[in-house]
Amino acid sequence: MTESARPDDGDRVPLEPPSAAESVSAALGSAARRAGLDPSKHSSTGAAVWAAMGGWRGILESVLPSLAFVVLFTVTIDPETRQGNLPLSLGVSVGLALVFTIARLLAKSPPSAAIGGLVATAAAALLTLFTGRGQDNFVFGFFTNGAYGAAFLVSVLVSWPLIGLIAGYLLGEGTSWRADKRRRRVYTWLSLGWAALFFARLVVQLPLYFAGDVTALGTLKIIMGLPLFAPMVAVTWLAVRALSPRRES
Repeated sequence: MTESARPDDGDRVPLEPPSAAESVSAALGSAARRAGLDPSKHSSTGAAVWAAMGGWRGILESVLPSLAFVVLFTVTIDPETRQGNLPLSLGVSVGLALVFTIARLLAKSPPSAAIGGLVATAAAALLTLFTGRGQDNFVFGFFTNGAYGAAFLVSVLVSWPLIGLIAGYLLGEGTSWRADKRRRRVYTWLSLGWAALFFARLVVQLPLYFAGDVTALGTLKIIMGLPLFAPMVAVTWLAVRALSPRRES
């Protein structure tokens, strides 16, 4: 291109950087899509929920390490000390998480979920061995639930509900949903529902932690995990799909 053919600087329209809300929306939406929530791939609610849970592999990775710890700890409880065999219980739990991680690596599937689970399981095991208290195996879960619950609640308080940010990215709408009062109200209630789920886990499980009831604590952790997560995903998915504008195929 010759010098005369070059456009004048005044003709150039500078690209505006994405807003903070759009950046957060893109990050959350990408995470949701990696977790299996992709409207372009799943037409049914059941398929979306199943994908979000990771299928049978995801369910086993989520449940088995905790279940193994609770069962082994319970059956090895000493009547005098009221403590189970921590090395055995924790060793099997960490071992299962390691097996799941290796299986993902060998299958060349995304190992992020299994690696995250392995790191969390190993860190909790080290803390538990250090303190010698079985209930400390669940401490990191309390912080995780508290952080997620606080994030959803704060997003509602500042009028940027996280469900809206995620849905906006997945549906390719950015933050335009905020102009629709009905959608903004539904996304707000959905975000409050998620915050309530995370805080409910703390309300129910923390008293058992302080009471040192490892068996009841571990059992409720499993019950309040996927069995509550799946219905919340289903309700959220149905609401978002019902509110999404109809598009030409």
